[in-house]
Amino acid sequence: MDRIYRHQRHIYDASRKFYLLGRDGLIEGLEPPPGAAILEIGCGTGRNLVKIARRYPGCDCYGLDVSAEMLATARASVSRAGLADRIRLAQADATGFDPQVLFGRPGFDRIVISYALSMIPPWQPVVTEALRRLNAGGSLHVVDFGDQAGLPGAFKSLLSRWLALFHVTPREDLPAVMRQLSQVAGAGCRVATPYRGYAVHAVAEMPRG
Repeated sequence: MDRIYRHQRHIYDASRKFYLLGRDGLIEGLEPPPGAAILEIGCGTGRNLVKIARRYPGCDCYGLDVSAEMLATARASVSRAGLADRIRLAQADATGFDPQVLFGRPGFDRIVISYALSMIPPWQPVVTEALRRLNAGGSLHVVDFGDQAGLPGAFKSLLSRWLALFHVTPREDLPAVMRQLSQVAGAGCRVATPYRGYAVHAVAEMPRG
């Protein structure tokens, strides 16, 4: 991942803002309780975390990423935004991490995964791990590429070729897997496919204790 993003990280946000649809809608839908702890898995450049921290000033924000290069960019972004006291970052593998070791806390009230599952080969364990790290009453919010079922076939083919250049693979079974893994974890799950299937927006909610 460091090899891929060593240079891309400098233009990542500018080059992705036109086709990573649904990120801001996901942030608006978090609706965390006061004092909530919010984690982004695969936080990349820190773009989403900065927006989350500004949108929910009463919450503590955390981010993890496996790429040291991306985290360097994220730390710079957080510092420029004046949010270093509210956003903590750590390097970790999303398929297995210890929030107590990384951040000194056992779990989170909201976890966000935004366009990261399509970049992680063992992506299903990431969802399992995220569900495991939710507090009672917490929720996991996922947005990523969908199956583009409602869009012309030529568009889907072109998009797939474009994404492959960046080692991105849409997970067409994401809705089914989210429902299945949520059920195993004892969570409810709702899934939407906005933009005619361009994206998937899934929310898994753990029951309150």
